[in-house]
Amino acid sequence: MAKEPTPPAPLPAGFTDECATLSPTQIRALATYAETLAEYRERQTRLEAEDEAEDESAAAVPDERPAAVPTNASVTVKEINDNRYRYWQWRDGDKIKSKYIGPAQSTD
Repeated sequence: MAKEPTPPAPLPAGFTDECATLSPTQIRALATYAETLAEYRERQTRLEAEDEAEDESAAAVPDERPAAVPTNASVTVKEINDNRYRYWQWRDGDKIKSKYIGPAQSTD
């Protein structure tokens, strides 16, 4: 007869004790839930990291906009001939307009 598996070390003892009382159907449902929850939390962590990176990038935006650049403009980095450049970019009706800022930093 096969021996019951040993719980992994990172699980709290109380949790493993509770799992011992579950039926095979409940354990399978828990496994499905745990996998879905892990994917959700990994995604949330990734999105939070992206938000932090965007916040840091926004902090690097020059405070003073040229008069021709509207307040709703955002900074975009474009790669041209293996060189990276920063531009103010905004929508004007059906058109997207840009104004050159300067070379992009390695952190942009």
